[in-house]
Amino acid sequence: MKGTVCRLFTFLILILTFSVSFASEAGHGEAGKPLSEQDRMRGEIEEVKNHHLSDDYYYTFFSDKEKGGHYGFPLPVILFDNGLKIFSASEFHHGENVVEKGGQYYKLYHSKIYKTDAQGTINYEGDFPSNEKPWDFSITKNVVNIILVGIILLLVFGAMAKGYKKSLVPKGVAKFFEPVVLYVKDDIAIPNIGEKHYKRFMPYLLTIFFFIWFLNLLGLTPLGVNVTGNITITFVLAILTFIITNISGKSTYWTHIFNPLGSSMPWYAKIPLYILLIPIEVLGIFIKPFSLMIRLFANISAGHTVMMMLIGMIFIFKSWIGGPLTFGLTFFISLIEFLVALLQAYVFTMLSALYFGFAVEEHHEYEEAH
Repeated sequence: MKGTVCRLFTFLILILTFSVSFASEAGHGEAGKPLSEQDRMRGEIEEVKNHHLSDDYYYTFFSDKEKGGHYGFPLPVILFDNGLKIFSASEFHHGENVVEKGGQYYKLYHSKIYKTDAQGTINYEGDFPSNEKPWDFSITKNVVNIILVGIILLLVFGAMAKGYKKSLVPKGVAKFFEPVVLYVKDDIAIPNIGEKHYKRFMPYLLTIFFFIWFLNLLGLTPLGVNVTGNITITFVLAILTFIITNISGKSTYWTHIFNPLGSSMPWYAKIPLYILLIPIEVLGIFIKPFSLMIRLFANISAGHTVMMMLIGMIFIFKSWIGGPLTFGLTFFISLIEFLVALLQAYVFTMLSALYFGFAVEEHHEYEEAH
C-alpha cells in the first residue's frame, strides 16, 4: 500500500514538473510575437523561483513589481580588487547602476558582481559572462542567515547551560531540546562511534545537526532563504566532516584502506587484487564527503523548486478546479518539507557519525566486525 502511494505521488510530481517545464518553454513565444498575459506570468514565476534559489546582496522580504519597490535592506559589499573596497549594495540599485570605486567599474548581474567598463558592458563566451570577477567577501543574504542561526544556537544552548547550572531538571526551551540532544547522543553517536570515543565528537555532531535543522526550517519561511540548497554551503559542511574523519583516523582505518585484505592471503596473491582495491578505497575517502554534499544540496533544492513551481501554478491556472487542487497539494508538500528539514539534518549527522566510527574503530573491534 505504501509503495503504491509513493509511486502515485511520484507520478503526480513528475506530471506537475513536466507541466511547468512545458509552460516555461511555451512562455517564450514565437520571435516577434508579444507575450500573452499567461506567458508573462510564467516568466515572472520563473524569475521569482530563480531569485529564491540564488544568493543575493539584498535581504528582500518582498517586491512590488507594479510600483517597482523592493522591501528589505541592502547588505555590505566587500571586494578585494587592487585594494579593499567596501560599499553598500544599494549603490547597484538592484543591478540597474554601474558602481565606480577606485577607478574600477562593477556591475551586479544575475546575483554576481563583474568588472565592466563605464557603460556596464557584459561580454559572453557561449552562454556565460566572460567578464573578470573581483575577489568577493561580501555579506550576502546566506551569510546573514548563517549568522542569524549561529546567534539562535548560542542563545538557545546558552540558556540551557545556565538552566542546568541551577537544576538538572530541564526548564523552558530545555524541555523541548533535551530529548533531541539525548537522541543524537544515544541513537546516533554511541551506536556509530562507540562509547569509548563518542564524547569528543558530540560538540560537532550536535552543532551540525541543529545548524542544518534550523537553516532548513528558516528556508520554509516566506523570507526566501535557501542556505542549505546552496552547494558551496554543503561543500564546506562536507569538508569539515572529511577533515575530522581523516585527522581522527587510527591505524586500523588507514590499514583497511591500504591493506584491505590483511594477512589472510600471501603477498604475491594480493598484488593483482590491490591494483584494483586500493584505488577504490582511496576514491572512497573522497566519495563519502561528496555524497554528503550532493545529498543535502539536491534534496533541499528540489524541495524548494517543487514548492515554488506549485505556488506558481496557482497563478497560472486561475481556475476554480486547478487552483484549489494545486493549493491543497502545495500545503501537503509544505508539511512534508518540515519532515524533510529534520530528516536531512539527521541523515547528515548520522553519516558523519558513521564515518567517525570507521576512523576511530579499534583493532579488536575491526577484527570482530570482519
